[in-house]
Amino acid sequence: MSNDSTNALNNETRDAWNTNASVWDARMGDDGNDFHQLLIRPAIERLLEVKPGTRILDIACGTGLTTRRLASLGAHVIGIDFAEEMIAYARRRTQQHETSIEYYVLDATDETALLALGERSFDAAVSAMGLMDMAEIDPLLQALTKLLRPGGCFIFAVMHPCFNSTHVSMAAELKDCDGQFITEYSVKVSGYLQPSTTKGLAIENQPKPQLYFHRPLHVLLGAAFRAGFVLDGLEEPAFGADDSSNSRFYSWSNFTQIPPALVARLRFSDEFLRKS
Repeated sequence: MSNDSTNALNNETRDAWNTNASVWDARMGDDGNDFHQLLIRPAIERLLEVKPGTRILDIACGTGLTTRRLASLGAHVIGIDFAEEMIAYARRRTQQHETSIEYYVLDATDETALLALGERSFDAAVSAMGLMDMAEIDPLLQALTKLLRPGGCFIFAVMHPCFNSTHVSMAAELKDCDGQFITEYSVKVSGYLQPSTTKGLAIENQPKPQLYFHRPLHVLLGAAFRAGFVLDGLEEPAFGADDSSNSRFYSWSNFTQIPPALVARLRFSDEFLRKS
C-alpha cells in the first residue's frame, strides 16, 4: 500500500474515531462493556501474566480501558492512539495518583514515530481490539521487534476474522429439537480469504461509521511471522451459557459456540533472537 493511500485511510479512520470519541467514552466508561469485561480483558491478562514493575506499551489504547487496568495490576503503561479526542478522554479518566500511566498521540502505522518511544524499552506490548482499525500493521510489527526486550511478547485481540467481520451475517432460527422449540443461533460467512476495507459500526448509534480492515488469518499472522515473531498463545473467547440473553438475537452473548474475538500472543522466534 502506498504512503498516500495509507495516509488517506488513516485520516478517514482518525476522523471517525475523533467524531465518535464522546459516545464511545460514555458507553465504555471506566470498566468497559460485557464484551470487554468477559471476553477481551480476561484473555489478555491470562496470556500476558502481568508482573509488578513490567513496562507495557498499549497500542491503540482508545479511552484507556486496558491502560488503566494493566496499571492497576502493577505495570507501568504507555498508552498510544492516533485519535486526539480518544487520548483526551483517556487522560480525563486517569486519576492524578495513577503516575504509572503515560499517554501519547501517536500513529501506530508510523514506524519512525513508534521507535521514538525507545528501543528495547518494553517488556510487553498489547493491542486490545485495535489492529482491525489500522490501515497497515507491518510498520507496527517491525517497530515492535526493536521496541520489545528479547524476552518480550506482543498480545493482540481482534474481531475474529473467521466469524466476526462485515462479511458475516447473524441468524436466529426456531428449531424443533426432540419435541421442544429452541432458538438456534448461527452466522453466515459470505467472505473471508481476501483482505478488505469496509465501513462498520463499533457500537450502536455512534455518529460516524469507521473503517474495518479485514485480514484473514494467513495475512494477519503472516505479517507477524515475516517480522520475526512466532505464535505461542491463542484464545478464542466466547460467551458462556450463563451470559446469554434472548433480549436481542444479534447480541454475541447468544452465540455461545461461536467466538467473536481472537486473542493471540506473539514472541520472537529463536532464529530472530540468534540474529539480534
